[in-house]
Amino acid sequence: MWCFVTFRLADSLPRAVVDEIRHQREEWRRTHDLKELSREERAEFHRRLSERYENLLHAGSGSCVLRDPVNGDVVCGALRYFAGVRYLLDEFVVMPNHVHVLVKPLPGHGPAEILHSWKSHTANQLNWRLGRTGQLWQHESFDHLVRNDAAMEAIRRYIRENPQRAGMRK
Repeated sequence: MWCFVTFRLADSLPRAVVDEIRHQREEWRRTHDLKELSREERAEFHRRLSERYENLLHAGSGSCVLRDPVNGDVVCGALRYFAGVRYLLDEFVVMPNHVHVLVKPLPGHGPAEILHSWKSHTANQLNWRLGRTGQLWQHESFDHLVRNDAAMEAIRRYIRENPQRAGMRK
Protein backbone atom coordinates (compact mmCIF):
# COMPACT_ATOMS: atom_id res chain seq x y z
CA MET A 1 0.00 0.00 0.00
CA TRP A 2 1.21 3.51 -0.83
CA CYS A 3 2.24 5.69 2.09
CA PHE A 4 2.64 9.45 2.28
CA VAL A 5 5.60 10.29 4.52
CA THR A 6 6.82 13.63 5.83
CA PHE A 7 10.01 13.95 7.83
CA ARG A 8 11.71 17.12 8.99
CA LEU A 9 14.96 18.48 10.30
CA ALA A 10 15.35 18.34 14.07
CA ASP A 11 15.49 22.13 14.34
CA SER A 12 12.63 22.86 11.92
CA LEU A 13 10.11 23.70 14.65
CA PRO A 14 10.73 24.87 18.21
CA ARG A 15 10.03 22.14 20.77
CA ALA A 16 7.39 24.26 22.51
CA VAL A 17 5.44 24.60 19.26
CA VAL A 18 5.60 20.85 18.57
CA ASP A 19 4.40 20.13 22.10
CA GLU A 20 1.55 22.64 21.78
CA ILE A 21 0.35 21.13 18.49
CA ARG A 22 0.59 17.61 19.94
CA HIS A 23 -1.46 18.72 22.96
CA GLN A 24 -4.10 20.29 20.68
CA ARG A 25 -4.33 17.08 18.62
CA GLU A 26 -4.71 14.96 21.76
CA GLU A 27 -7.39 17.30 23.07
CA TRP A 28 -9.27 17.14 19.76
CA ARG A 29 -9.09 13.34 19.78
CA ARG A 30 -10.36 13.20 23.37
CA THR A 31 -13.39 15.31 22.51
CA HIS A 32 -14.20 13.83 19.06
CA ASP A 33 -14.74 10.28 17.82
CA LEU A 34 -12.35 10.27 14.85
CA LYS A 35 -14.13 7.31 13.25
CA GLU A 36 -17.42 9.18 13.25
CA LEU A 37 -16.29 12.60 12.07
CA SER A 38 -18.32 14.25 9.36
CA ARG A 39 -16.58 15.67 6.30
CA GLU A 40 -16.87 19.13 7.84
CA GLU A 41 -15.38 18.00 11.17
CA ARG A 42 -12.46 16.32 9.36
CA ALA A 43 -11.85 19.54 7.45
CA GLU A 44 -11.92 21.48 10.72
CA PHE A 45 -9.44 19.06 12.31
CA HIS A 46 -7.13 19.47 9.33
CA ARG A 47 -7.55 23.22 9.24
CA ARG A 48 -6.84 23.70 12.94
CA LEU A 49 -3.81 21.46 13.24
CA SER A 50 -2.33 20.31 9.96
CA GLU A 51 -2.44 23.67 8.22
CA ARG A 52 -0.89 25.39 11.23
CA TYR A 53 1.91 22.82 11.30
CA GLU A 54 2.45 23.22 7.55
CA ASN A 55 2.51 27.02 7.77
CA LEU A 56 5.10 26.87 10.54
CA LEU A 57 7.31 24.58 8.44
CA HIS A 58 6.94 26.86 5.44
CA ALA A 59 8.00 29.83 7.53
CA GLY A 60 11.52 28.41 7.28
CA SER A 61 12.40 27.85 10.92
CA GLY A 62 15.70 26.28 11.83
CA SER A 63 18.88 25.85 9.84
CA CYS A 64 17.09 24.93 6.59
CA VAL A 65 20.21 23.07 5.43
CA LEU A 66 18.21 21.45 2.62
CA ARG A 67 17.88 24.85 0.95
CA ASP A 68 21.43 24.30 -0.32
CA PRO A 69 20.94 22.41 -3.62
CA VAL A 70 23.87 20.08 -2.93
CA ASN A 71 22.34 19.05 0.41
CA GLY A 72 18.95 18.60 -1.24
CA ASP A 73 20.59 16.39 -3.88
CA VAL A 74 21.99 14.17 -1.11
CA VAL A 75 18.42 13.55 0.06
CA CYS A 76 17.11 13.04 -3.49
CA GLY A 77 19.88 10.52 -4.15
CA ALA A 78 19.02 8.59 -1.00
CA LEU A 79 15.33 8.48 -1.93
CA ARG A 80 16.12 7.17 -5.41
CA TYR A 81 18.86 4.74 -4.39
CA PHE A 82 16.71 1.70 -3.55
CA ALA A 83 13.69 2.70 -5.66
CA GLY A 84 12.48 -0.39 -7.48
CA VAL A 85 14.45 -2.64 -5.13
CA ARG A 86 13.04 -1.99 -1.64
CA TYR A 87 10.13 0.29 -2.57
CA LEU A 88 8.35 2.04 -5.38
CA LEU A 89 8.90 5.77 -5.37
CA ASP A 90 6.31 8.21 -6.67
CA GLU A 91 6.23 11.98 -6.13
CA PHE A 92 8.56 13.60 -3.61
CA VAL A 93 9.85 17.05 -2.77
CA VAL A 94 12.77 18.22 -0.65
CA MET A 95 11.91 21.48 1.07
CA PRO A 96 14.40 23.65 3.04
CA ASN A 97 13.55 21.96 6.37
CA HIS A 98 11.40 18.92 5.51
CA VAL A 99 10.72 16.21 2.93
CA HIS A 100 7.46 14.80 1.51
CA VAL A 101 7.49 11.36 -0.16
CA LEU A 102 4.96 8.97 -1.69
CA VAL A 103 6.41 5.48 -1.29
CA LYS A 104 5.17 1.89 -1.56
CA PRO A 105 7.29 -0.65 0.33
CA LEU A 106 7.99 -3.84 -1.58
CA PRO A 107 7.63 -7.25 0.13
CA GLY A 108 10.19 -7.77 2.88
CA HIS A 109 10.65 -4.05 3.52
CA GLY A 110 8.60 -1.94 5.89
CA PRO A 111 8.04 1.81 5.99
CA ALA A 112 9.97 2.20 9.25
CA GLU A 113 13.02 0.41 7.83
CA ILE A 114 12.92 2.49 4.65
CA LEU A 115 12.57 5.78 6.53
CA HIS A 116 15.36 4.82 8.92
CA SER A 117 17.63 4.05 5.96
CA TRP A 118 16.93 7.44 4.34
CA LYS A 119 17.40 9.38 7.56
CA SER A 120 20.50 7.51 8.71
CA HIS A 121 22.31 7.75 5.39
CA THR A 122 21.45 11.40 4.79
CA ALA A 123 22.27 12.42 8.37
CA ASN A 124 25.73 10.86 8.05
CA GLN A 125 26.34 12.44 4.65
CA LEU A 126 25.02 15.88 5.54
CA ASN A 127 26.67 16.06 8.95
CA TRP A 128 29.99 15.15 7.31
CA ARG A 129 29.41 17.71 4.57
CA LEU A 130 28.46 20.41 7.10
CA GLY A 131 31.32 19.55 9.47
CA ARG A 132 29.05 18.76 12.37
CA THR A 133 27.75 15.87 14.44
CA GLY A 134 24.53 15.08 16.25
CA GLN A 135 20.90 14.76 15.39
CA LEU A 136 19.91 16.03 11.96
CA TRP A 137 16.36 14.68 11.61
CA GLN A 138 13.46 14.85 14.04
CA HIS A 139 12.88 11.36 15.48
CA GLU A 140 9.18 11.57 14.71
CA SER A 141 7.75 11.59 11.23
CA PHE A 142 4.28 11.82 9.76
CA ASP A 143 2.94 8.96 7.69
CA HIS A 144 -0.45 8.35 6.18
CA LEU A 145 -1.71 5.33 4.22
CA VAL A 146 -3.13 6.25 0.83
CA ARG A 147 -6.53 4.60 0.71
CA ASN A 148 -7.79 5.28 -2.81
CA ASP A 149 -6.97 6.82 -6.19
CA ALA A 150 -8.54 10.17 -5.32
CA ALA A 151 -6.35 10.45 -2.21
CA MET A 152 -3.29 9.47 -4.26
CA GLU A 153 -3.95 12.24 -6.76
CA ALA A 154 -4.61 14.79 -4.01
CA ILE A 155 -1.31 13.89 -2.30
CA ARG A 156 0.59 14.04 -5.59
CA ARG A 157 -0.83 17.52 -6.19
CA TYR A 158 0.02 18.55 -2.63
CA ILE A 159 3.63 17.43 -3.09
CA ARG A 160 4.00 19.13 -6.49
CA GLU A 161 2.48 22.39 -5.21
CA ASN A 162 4.32 22.44 -1.87
CA PRO A 163 7.19 24.70 -3.00
CA GLN A 164 4.79 27.31 -4.36
CA ARG A 165 2.66 27.24 -1.19
CA ALA A 166 5.83 27.85 0.79
CA GLY A 167 6.65 30.84 -1.38
CA MET A 168 9.59 29.17 -3.13
CA ARG A 169 10.44 29.53 -6.78
CA LYS A 170 10.37 26.40 -8.84
